Amino acid sequence: MPNLAELPLQQLLSMRQAGDEILNCYRVLKKSGLNLVGEVLRDSLNAGQTFYELEHYPPDDVYDDESHAQYYYHAHRSEVGEHGHFHTFLRPKGMPAGVAPIEYPATDPWPEGDQALSHLIAIAMDAYGYPTGLFTVNRWVTAEAWYSADQVIRMLDHFIIDHAFPSWPVNRWISAMLVLYRPHIEALLLHRDRIIWQWAKQHPGQDVFEDRALDLTSHIAINVEDMIAELDRLIPLKGNV
Repeated sequence: MPNLAELPLQQLLSMRQAGDEILNCYRVLKKSGLNLVGEVLRDSLNAGQTFYELEHYPPDDVYDDESHAQYYYHAHRSEVGEHGHFHTFLRPKGMPAGVAPIEYPATDPWPEGDQALSHLIAIAMDAYGYPTGLFTVNRWVTAEAWYSADQVIRMLDHFIIDHAFPSWPVNRWISAMLVLYRPHIEALLLHRDRIIWQWAKQHPGQDVFEDRALDLTSHIAINVEDMIAELDRLIPLKGNV
């Protein structure tokens, strides 16, 4: 994982500002007795629907037609303490110039054109509506096109959900999470690629991107408050250099 002390002061300040944004989202939701997970499930639950694993919440996902960022919430892993998780994506119209899926002899068709979205990072949530981890997954899990880690890292700055559906605080929170944990997400993506190609080498003749034995490709536990405390410790030190 990254050594935050090696990051430039400006990035640490941007991360700290994102931390304030996250805490503010918690604050306004808590005042109304709400939380992040409840917000994305609200419309479905209010309609009397049951929360089902593998279903996307909200239905049809959340999409920003200016940034072309997208996310949804669901559950499909039986991790202890995890209620579900957010999957974040960027679609091609929002990607920086020059990025493209890797060339690979896929045995299952990858999405093409504007459907060739890239998964960025997943955020695990507990039953109280707080984030507990970040992780990456194999291609088959999200039915994405596969972009190299270096190219996905270039996409991270473009993930912004700048509207109020299904929840203004949730959209601001999830956008800020990719800033606060940017160094960690980069490290997870690079580790993801190492795991993928190590697995491919160990299983010759198989399509690594369709191997159901490989779903989770990298993971770390997180705690927003601890992260902010570490930034508060480091920023004054950087300012005195």
